[in-house]
Amino acid sequence: MFVSLAELEYWVGAFLLPLFRIGSFFMAVPIIGTQMVPVRVRFGLALAMTLILIPVLPEMPTYQGLSLDTWIVILNQIIIGTMLGFTLQLLFQTFIAGAQMIAMQSGLGFAQMTDPSTGIQVVVVAQFYSMMSMLLFLAMNGHLVMIEILAQSFYALPIGMNIFSFDVVMRIVLLVSWLFSAALLMALPAITALLIINLSFGIMTKAAPQLNIFAIGFPFTMLMGLIMHYVNVPIFYDHYVRMTHFILDFIQSMLPPLNG
Repeated sequence: MFVSLAELEYWVGAFLLPLFRIGSFFMAVPIIGTQMVPVRVRFGLALAMTLILIPVLPEMPTYQGLSLDTWIVILNQIIIGTMLGFTLQLLFQTFIAGAQMIAMQSGLGFAQMTDPSTGIQVVVVAQFYSMMSMLLFLAMNGHLVMIEILAQSFYALPIGMNIFSFDVVMRIVLLVSWLFSAALLMALPAITALLIINLSFGIMTKAAPQLNIFAIGFPFTMLMGLIMHYVNVPIFYDHYVRMTHFILDFIQSMLPPLNG
């Protein structure tokens, strides 16, 4: 059996070009792309996913091994995979930011711990919401949706096609403002209740200046913050579903419509 150099280059490119997009996606996507999963495990998952998807992917273009066009295509695949994973990452950051807002207003922001997924210090209640959102994501087969989005991207944005337009890049940048608005929407009921409580303590201080408001108000505010979290947990699912649908629809709108 004789294999020409052109055929060998095509087989290698047909495997490596999708691998760059899939690998960068797994490095940036939530849960799998966190520090809790070792790099070797993520690389192994990328290799396995590439082997699974290659038979169903569209035909790959042929490029010379070390040409400039090949490096440009590789860079495009890395950017596409990273953008898809980063957009999903914003979904989980909304819940962390919302919990941070509630914790800072209620005095629970003093209790902090290291988030194992990012390696940074976050408040304990934010870690609770982060774990709850991850469990909901897995329970609703979000990991399968991620893989489906990744597979569809090879048809909507085939290898060799130009990268996202400037308009799409700006929409991703402006999506960061949605992160804060969604976090504020999640924390708004608790912040409003705590604001009314602080206003009541201000009126009490004005009416009775001799009252030590710090000795009474601080523990009471922390207690009300815990109660707000207790009230917020049952309605967290509805908020999570709305935010998830928004992100998935946004990712779908990023990809060009499939022909036919």
